[in-house]
Amino acid sequence: MFILFLFCVTVFMLENKMSSDNLQQHQRAEKKMLTESFHLLTVTLLSLLLPLSFLLLARLSIANYLLPLGSDIAIPQPFSFVFSLFLYTNPTLLHALVSFVSLSTLVHGLTGRTGPTAVLSPARPGLYTAWILLCTLQICVGLGIEAMIAARIESTNLGADRSLLCRLVFFLGLHETMRHWAGTIVRPVVEDTIFGGARAERWAERVVMASSLGGLWWWRLRDEVESLVIVAEMKRELRVGVGVADFVGWWLYYLTVTIGMVRVVRGLMWVGMVLLGRRRRRVEHNNGDSCGDEDKGPLGCIEILAS
Repeated sequence: MFILFLFCVTVFMLENKMSSDNLQQHQRAEKKMLTESFHLLTVTLLSLLLPLSFLLLARLSIANYLLPLGSDIAIPQPFSFVFSLFLYTNPTLLHALVSFVSLSTLVHGLTGRTGPTAVLSPARPGLYTAWILLCTLQICVGLGIEAMIAARIESTNLGADRSLLCRLVFFLGLHETMRHWAGTIVRPVVEDTIFGGARAERWAERVVMASSLGGLWWWRLRDEVESLVIVAEMKRELRVGVGVADFVGWWLYYLTVTIGMVRVVRGLMWVGMVLLGRRRRRVEHNNGDSCGDEDKGPLGCIEILAS
């Protein structure tokens, strides 16, 4: 009886240990899932700051064009200072940040690099620079969009749409710029905060990021971002002074189009290299078979005929 009692106690303790181990594993799995979800959501939202910057610059360009024409844009008193700061003065800081990221993306595309050049670690000064750039852009976009909403500046069709091909190439360039922004600025900051170090990018993150950009493009960007070009062209046709902000907006649009063209060319080159490599391997395989048959001599011919 005593042995049976010990056996039952041992079995009970083992079951409790297994249940506690399973509970700990379940808790770790839930914690990991929550951490991964928070990481994915944070990276996606902060990556959207770049296309939102283009949306803000487009609306500022429209406001700068419509105000001298006597358009009734309401400026509430609590937001008059913020709105005047972003409208009547050139948004130099926002233009500088977006131009810096776009130029960096173009350089990486031309030098054959599709992602960030190096992973930023907590000990490198580049991580602190990424923090500064991320916080600065977030403040600029947040205050600017708040001022636009308060002034009730809506999307305005100026009647000069770009072609479908130009829109498609611009979207590709904007996606490439957004990926570069996420890889060099957003991901190092977020991953250092959550995981304490860098980690590899997964395909799920790329799909969610591309889908979020596609939704923003379909909702607002496709109709408003062309104002960066249209306003400058209309001012030139009307012989109105084209400001620095108008020229920088026009330059940013076509810089993004150039990035998209570089991506298309690199994609075509990659497809050509893959097809050429397959053809070369096929030719080498056929040459190897013919050389093997010649090495066999008459016996090889007899074996071929017999088969």
